[in-house]
Amino acid sequence: MSNFILMQYVGFKPKNKWREYSFQVRYAAEDVRDFTLTILNEDFTSHRVRYQDAPDVCSLRLRRELTANPHHPSHTNFAISNGELAEYKTGHSPKTPNRLYGTKPRED
Repeated sequence: MSNFILMQYVGFKPKNKWREYSFQVRYAAEDVRDFTLTILNEDFTSHRVRYQDAPDVCSLRLRRELTANPHHPSHTNFAISNGELAEYKTGHSPKTPNRLYGTKPRED
């Protein structure tokens, strides 16, 4: 496999206890593989991850797996852990501004 990874997000399916996010990875014109990543419903309701961030969380995890095992990934199904969700949230949280409400400090 080359260093270029062509991943396509296919969609998600809601299940009883989790959501399944589907991706296709193209290794060559004839070699397309399907991967599924899951996030527990509880992770959404407890605000560990937002619904709109879930595909990005999954794609980052899948990219790490494909980079670590470029020719033969160990699995085709992966569960997103609480640690991965915390890492994503930390890395994608908005930065706090230095000034409150964008006002300049008073000069007396």
